[in-house]
Amino acid sequence: MSRKPRYRVPSANRGASPPAALATMTFAALALAVLGTAGCAGSYAQIAARSTHSSPSPEPAGTSQPAATPTPNSAPDPTTPPPPPSAPPPPPAPAIPANLPVATGKGPAGSARTTGSASVALTFDDGPDPMYTPQILDLLKANDVKATFCLVGRQVKANPGLVHRIVAEGHTLCNHTWVHSLTIGTQSKEVILKDLQETNNAIREAAPDAKIQYFRAPGGNFTPLLVTVAAELGMKSIYWAVDTRDWEYSKWGHGQSMVNHIIQTVESETRRGSIVLAHDYKKPDTITAYKILLPWLKAHVTLTAMPVD
Repeated sequence: MSRKPRYRVPSANRGASPPAALATMTFAALALAVLGTAGCAGSYAQIAARSTHSSPSPEPAGTSQPAATPTPNSAPDPTTPPPPPSAPPPPPAPAIPANLPVATGKGPAGSARTTGSASVALTFDDGPDPMYTPQILDLLKANDVKATFCLVGRQVKANPGLVHRIVAEGHTLCNHTWVHSLTIGTQSKEVILKDLQETNNAIREAAPDAKIQYFRAPGGNFTPLLVTVAAELGMKSIYWAVDTRDWEYSKWGHGQSMVNHIIQTVESETRRGSIVLAHDYKKPDTITAYKILLPWLKAHVTLTAMPVD
């Protein structure tokens, strides 16, 4: 009968009871397993690190890596103001008929609305203005266009050099009363005569050889008496066929909205023979609009100053 081999307890566990010895051995085995796994992980990490510096393996056909979502470097500065809204573009120019009609009719009290020919006359009222009249003159000169300036007496007195320049550059002059009185036509003949004569005197003091053959009532408020007195001083009363209303800020606002309105009005309402009303006194939007309008007008009509004898 053979003997069964005796179980030998390791020396470190001798004297311990069999269950305690078994627990000790189990713990030791687990510890060795963990250490072995850690060692393998370290080896794999070293291999992976070496693989990183070698050429990457090609991706399988038909596969691609998803693109990484970019992360902003920093949050926007809350103190930075937003960009201003862009100005609306000017409206498109209306189509001009091949046979542009001729402006007709008379203004109040028999004043003229037209040039009496097929040519179009641009008129600028209430100046001369030390800031904006030179800009209008520069634009007219650059486009080789002559115009008519309706001058206010007190502005003439303050800016005689501009009157001299207007005349020297070939433009026509027009009397627009001494202080732009909207009620001058309701005054007596003596008051009207004194006002218009003083305005003419100031113009001739600034430009001695100036011819003043036209008169325009402020606001277009002509009366038969006003037209008669102007005629006695050798001046024809002129109204307008196209009114830009470049002063009506309550309706059209300032800036690009007013510029668009002026352009749209002139392009849609101008006819052959029209007198066009605008202003050069404190009207920057008119300057901007005419930078666009002058080339357009030259392409469609003949521009002229009101004729003088």
